[in-house]
Amino acid sequence: MLAISPMQQKYSQQLVKKLGLEFPLLCDPGNQIAQQFGLVFTLDPKLREIYLSFGIDLERFNNDNSWQLALPGRALIDRHGILRDCDFHPDHTTRPEPEETLARLKEL
Repeated sequence: MLAISPMQQKYSQQLVKKLGLEFPLLCDPGNQIAQQFGLVFTLDPKLREIYLSFGIDLERFNNDNSWQLALPGRALIDRHGILRDCDFHPDHTTRPEPEETLARLKEL
């Protein structure tokens, strides 16, 4: 299992420590990988203001002024590189539950 984020490595490492993650958090500068899968969207100016009001400065964290993010979700790929399951949502508050992901992994 691994996670992918457009955050700069220095911020990703801080997040791994803060959350106590026990799996790799890989960096996807400029959302290049996410773009290949059509999973990238650009935040509109009003939403940018809201993010900034909460201290979420994507330009600083991602070292990129595009204000783009990848849809949150999961992709389960088997050892042969075959996509077995995917679940992505445009609403960042709707995410696959970890228990569900683990159950699906066991099914593979």
